[in-house]
Amino acid sequence: MTDRTAADLRRQIERTRHRLGVTVEELAARADVRGRTRARAADLMDRAGAMTVQLRSTASQAGYHMQERAGRAGHAVQERASRAGHAAQAKAGHTAQGRGGRARHAVQDAAARVGRTAQDHALHARHDLRDDVARAGRTAERSAPAPVREPVRFALRHPRPVVIVGAAAVALVAAGVIGRRRAKR
Repeated sequence: MTDRTAADLRRQIERTRHRLGVTVEELAARADVRGRTRARAADLMDRAGAMTVQLRSTASQAGYHMQERAGRAGHAVQERASRAGHAAQAKAGHTAQGRGGRARHAVQDAAARVGRTAQDHALHARHDLRDDVARAGRTAERSAPAPVREPVRFALRHPRPVVIVGAAAVALVAAGVIGRRRAKR
């Protein structure tokens, strides 16, 4: 019976040592704030990269669609003007033919101007959006906690609107995490 008790005690000691080792590893992982912060920053950078791709794609598609719509509108107006010019030429005969041709050209020119204006507006809207995002990034850099300033600066050195927005999001998340930690103290 003594052997069994000694064997039981050894097994119990081994189990206790194993549990103690696991507990020590968990405590060491919790105490490694720097490592957890780096892992969290890497995760946030990955998210920012994904947001960058998504926002860049969305902005590009929006610009393309605006230009496409403007071009279609210009072509539609030109087509209508051409039909109207032909109809006017047929009705008015040879004398009115010169006037109809001039009217058709005037309408075509106006349609082309409208199309170019719509494309210019789409382009300006795209640039304004980039400026707004850059401004938000600079604000995020100024208000970012010290551990997050480096990713924010990276985003500002590479002025793609989506990168700046992603860095701003990283700064906000990090500020929230740091604020919660300070509130717990």
